[in-house]
Amino acid sequence: MRWQSSEQVATIPMRLVGPVKIQGPEMDAEVLIPLATYETPLWPTTHRGAKACNQAGGIKAVVLDERMTRSILLEANSAIDAASLIARLHQQKDAMQAVIKETSRFARFLDMHHQVVGNLIFLRFEFNTADAAGHNMATLAAERLLNWIVTHHPDLKYVSISGNYCTDKKVSAVNGILGRGKYVVAEVVISPEICRRFLKTTPEKVVQLNIKKNLIGNIIAGGVRSANAHFANMLLGFYLATGQDAANIIEGSQGMVHAEVRGEDLYFSVTLPNVIVGTVGSGKTYDFVQENLKLLGCLEKREPGQNARRLAIIAASAVLCGELSLLAAQTNPGELMKSHVQLERRKVSEDNNRA
Repeated sequence: MRWQSSEQVATIPMRLVGPVKIQGPEMDAEVLIPLATYETPLWPTTHRGAKACNQAGGIKAVVLDERMTRSILLEANSAIDAASLIARLHQQKDAMQAVIKETSRFARFLDMHHQVVGNLIFLRFEFNTADAAGHNMATLAAERLLNWIVTHHPDLKYVSISGNYCTDKKVSAVNGILGRGKYVVAEVVISPEICRRFLKTTPEKVVQLNIKKNLIGNIIAGGVRSANAHFANMLLGFYLATGQDAANIIEGSQGMVHAEVRGEDLYFSVTLPNVIVGTVGSGKTYDFVQENLKLLGCLEKREPGQNARRLAIIAASAVLCGELSLLAAQTNPGELMKSHVQLERRKVSEDNNRA
């Protein structure tokens, strides 16, 4: 079979939802959020969540941490040799920073973690990659560090540029614990009146469903650092609309909902420790992507990294809106299926009429 080198374009329906009011250290604005998806109900349900949040005064969001990672894999002669190497490397971080300066004017070495299995050494490098998502930047920096290590320690053997301790596009605990991408929290406080009018539910029902479905349900399912209903839906729609690597929803959707009743109000939050987004780099050159990034205010002249942090906050806000709306719907028997059937049938009918 011959690889087809000519580029083709896959058309994915896209709509704007909102606007959504978002406040925090990185931004204070009202934005329309583009979502590209084949799942028709995603637009109205996320829009409903946005309306409820706006009525409540908007969403507050913050980036708590950011780092892109790549792990290399080396082989020592023995576990004792491996331990000795690791001790020396932790004393050479300034030298390692100097090595990666040659790879990019934006890449910055943050930290390093290790695991040893027998005589195998797994080194997890962490970098700040400014406004890029940073896959290639981190890999190039890790490759230079790998070459530097084996040059200075010729008794070591190269095994792989990626040892799966990164962890890239796979479910793992390490990403949620140590972070990969942007660690974002978005939150909102909603009155019982707004809950009843826009979400057709009560704060108490949402909190109880979150405990019983998201928390207990994910525990018995064996979920890995996850307690949510459908983070992946909003993330995928947002990633496709803004030119991100869509496979990163695997680690990106590992997040948690925390909800509680405060007085009579509903406090609702989403925590996403692995939002991997960028405003420059691969996938960002398409016209529709540029239009969407401009719409979101993520192509402005700012300090390196600020546009990407803004984009991550908007992504988390979209997740909050969609998650809140779905959980509200699931507190009412039959509402979820009824809305899906109505919307999907209407969409099929519209498609048939166009055909």
